[in-house]
Amino acid sequence: MKAIQPGKLLRIFVGELDMHAGQPLYQWLIEEARRQGLAGATALRGLEGYGAHREMHTTKVLRLSVDLPVVIEICDSAERIDAFLLIVDNIIDEGLATVERVEMHLYRKD
Repeated sequence: MKAIQPGKLLRIFVGELDMHAGQPLYQWLIEEARRQGLAGATALRGLEGYGAHREMHTTKVLRLSVDLPVVIEICDSAERIDAFLLIVDNIIDEGLATVERVEMHLYRKD
């Protein structure tokens, strides 16, 4: 069965080495999204990027880097994303978050 509904996509950009509560921040965010009952969350590890300090982080062998970029994407209703964003606002010291309105196509078996 397919259901279509409006929602929001929260995209959070952090570093691989960013920590919160004794674990990687990206992992904590995904686990917290699950605890909050959000529809879905995924962490994507970047090949290359830079942030506020303009320091390049890359997987290239000649410029071996740690702290690669990680993007966490979380999708749910506007209300649930807005509530989760309040949690994000309180725990992220450095990073970026974006929010987009989306049309969610939910595919589920009955």
